[in-house]
Amino acid sequence: MNTAEQPIRVLVVEDDPVAADAHVMYVGRVPGFVAVGKAHTGAEARRLLDRTPVDLLLLDLHLPDVHGLQLARSLRAAGHHTDVIAVTSARDLTVVREGVSLGVVQYVLKPFTFATLRDRLVRYAEFRGAAGEASGQDEVDRALATLRAPTPAALPKGLSGPTLERVTGTLRGSDEGLTAAGVAEAVGISRITARRYLEHLVNAGRAVRSPQYGQVGRPELVYRWVRER
Repeated sequence: MNTAEQPIRVLVVEDDPVAADAHVMYVGRVPGFVAVGKAHTGAEARRLLDRTPVDLLLLDLHLPDVHGLQLARSLRAAGHHTDVIAVTSARDLTVVREGVSLGVVQYVLKPFTFATLRDRLVRYAEFRGAAGEASGQDEVDRALATLRAPTPAALPKGLSGPTLERVTGTLRGSDEGLTAAGVAEAVGISRITARRYLEHLVNAGRAVRSPQYGQVGRPELVYRWVRER
């Protein structure tokens, strides 16, 4: 969290009005941060930055009038030194590398939960709050490491990352929830295997399960993705 007297001021730049409102709400829920405005285009973001002090941009890379990295480059050229957390659905690592030189300190892939953004903001605040002279290489490394997400925990024996991604994507795409049999059919795995992955997501807090009644025999468990944590 931010330990300074003033909160970290965030400008949300997002062309989708619904997403922009959600991101403003997310920022406001993280202690030590305040959303000072929102912009739906690069031009609007520039105007707001010229009259509003901003510490951090939560920047969608695909704006209607300019690419987010082009906006970041022009802001640097104009003397703005605001840090950037880039929000994007693209997974092009070339874009990631280019962003490093333009003040992009974090990337958040769409769609994301409040918990994901909160983690990135808290890490940014810890990095921003580091002060004084480092005692050595280890301390420098630790300061930089605060910006990075933790290494994912090892999966339980018998579960694989690619299959977990397919199960996760299938479940996230269902508004009504799915049974293990439904996931198994969609992903192309057995029902027992599907249930193991689903139970892993439940244990990780990413899904919930509830019994489905009204059918003959034992009720089936329906799994639903947790939209917000």
